[in-house]
Amino acid sequence: MRARNQIILPLVLLLLCVVVRAQTPQATPPPPAAPRSVTFPKPVEQTLPNGLRVIVIERHESPLVSAQLVVKNGGEVDPPELAGLADMTANLLTKGTQSRDATKIADQIESLGGSLESGARWDSSFATVGVMSDKIGLAMEILADVVRRPTFKPEEVERLRQQSLDNVTLELGDPGSLARFVAARVVFGDSAYGHPLSGTTESLTRISGADIAKLHSRFYRPDNAILAIGGDITAKEGFALATKYFGDWPKPSTPLPQLSAAMKEPAPKSGRIVVIDKPDAGQAAVYLARSGIARRDADYFRGIVTNTVLSGYSGRLNQEIRIKRGLSYGAGSALDARRDVGPFVASAQTKNESGAQVADLLLGEISRLSSSPPTEAELTPRKAVLVGSFSRNLETANGLVGQVASLALHGLSLDEINNYIGNVQAIVTEDVQKFAATRLDAKTSNIIIVGNAKAFLAELQKQHPDVEVVPIAELDLNSSLLKKKQSQ
Repeated sequence: MRARNQIILPLVLLLLCVVVRAQTPQATPPPPAAPRSVTFPKPVEQTLPNGLRVIVIERHESPLVSAQLVVKNGGEVDPPELAGLADMTANLLTKGTQSRDATKIADQIESLGGSLESGARWDSSFATVGVMSDKIGLAMEILADVVRRPTFKPEEVERLRQQSLDNVTLELGDPGSLARFVAARVVFGDSAYGHPLSGTTESLTRISGADIAKLHSRFYRPDNAILAIGGDITAKEGFALATKYFGDWPKPSTPLPQLSAAMKEPAPKSGRIVVIDKPDAGQAAVYLARSGIARRDADYFRGIVTNTVLSGYSGRLNQEIRIKRGLSYGAGSALDARRDVGPFVASAQTKNESGAQVADLLLGEISRLSSSPPTEAELTPRKAVLVGSFSRNLETANGLVGQVASLALHGLSLDEINNYIGNVQAIVTEDVQKFAATRLDAKTSNIIIVGNAKAFLAELQKQHPDVEVVPIAELDLNSSLLKKKQSQ
């Protein structure tokens, strides 16, 4: 027995050593491997006589099919006084048609084991259905029904209005959401992208069922739409379904509406420092915001690589503000490329007392990127993050369809889906430096802080004397002035 224990004990100790070594983190993470070449299915397309562009992407690895109908307008066509109209319209598509009420739509989709959703973004509205390939026929019938024949019943309009008002109320109590809304007004003023996509308390109250029906009749038309179908389906089957359920969708004789003058307002003054004084805020939300690029901009790939150097857990902003200084749980940035020039935003939330410090750190890191560009050792893993995220988004039929529909929406070559990895890998450190210097000038960027101004305003004014302070009770998100008009 003693001899047996003498054998077992060394084995146990050896196993413990192995476990300890396995649990000990590696001091330096291994470098990312070189991206693997991959070829995605080539989309096939045709345009129906009524003007509907139909795109089919065959991928038979799984028995799923996704179909997305994209209307080429979204929140940017909201009338100035009706912010949130496109969002409400799109969300109501699945809440009742001439032949199906909301319950029947939900029951039928559930019986197919599928999913159906709709909504609006900037520059587009959409309805998407996903099912097993043998159920795609009925699913396409439902998709066509909700897009073409919604009824916008008064009770459904009121129900969605109350839900939207509740959501806005919650967002107005959150410093981060408030800073995002204010940033859009500061960057875009009263032009198309200036208002909240989901609307304001005042605008949501004004929207009527007639307004919703009018927007639908003006923009939901086959010559202003794209139908993308992808997954376990052949091109012949996809085009046949498109013709069966959308081929008789009548094309209006009237031309597509033009953007109103309010949507083409000149860009407002840059370099503003705006503080929204919210005394009850538990922390401050700090935003750097400025104009960025459009999706078709020649600098698009330089832009997204530059942004990823700043953003993410190992990006420069998080490294400086969270890891090095412990001033936030997380800091990052976003470059939102739209049909027209979209915003670039860098942000962090911090305790009120460090609001001014974080603002200067955001400005400093944006400025430093042009004078101290990333080395190849820093750039390589950041590009790997972009490539990995892009590839993961294409793993599902829904993700594949969404990517192709986005390219079509912006008038880009559908083959870019196969060129994405190469375009990212081609960006070098000099590209990042040039983009940062020419497109992300810190001096013309705006700073927005929402928080308890008493804790940081004096410190902020030492570096930025021209601070605009708006008490939360006077904030008006319906106008670029940001302040409610004083009653006479």
